[in-house]
Amino acid sequence: MKLLISEVLQKVSNAKTKVEKVKQLKEYNTETLRMLLIWNFDESVYSAVPPGDVPFEANEAPIGTEHTKLEHESRLFFHFIDGGNNNITQTKREQMFIQLLEGLHKDEAEVLCLVKDKKLGKRYKITKATVSEAFPQINWGGRS
Repeated sequence: MKLLISEVLQKVSNAKTKVEKVKQLKEYNTETLRMLLIWNFDESVYSAVPPGDVPFEANEAPIGTEHTKLEHESRLFFHFIDGGNNNITQTKREQMFIQLLEGLHKDEAEVLCLVKDKKLGKRYKITKATVSEAFPQINWGGRS
């Protein structure tokens, strides 16, 4: 079974050395993982969803049941980033974000909330430097 993004981030976070962290990031590399890391660490990417706690009902179902996955929902991320979709109202954007969070496993919902506020590093021991080393193809900045 493919790991949830939250599980991948935990594995990377648990790695003792930067070399191990880079290896884990490369091993579990997906477009969705890179998108989340860019959203979190790139200063030119701004969330279109307000900062702070999101009022949503956490999905308590066990992993592997009754959830959508960040891997499948990443196509929606552009709605929640400044300049991604200017054709929806802020209210609609926030409703979509809450619906997305409520469909995800609670750990993946937490990841998305952390990324929205650029606080992934507060929960997982991952730095922009480590991400840059793992994915040298990422061009930082100039995205807004």
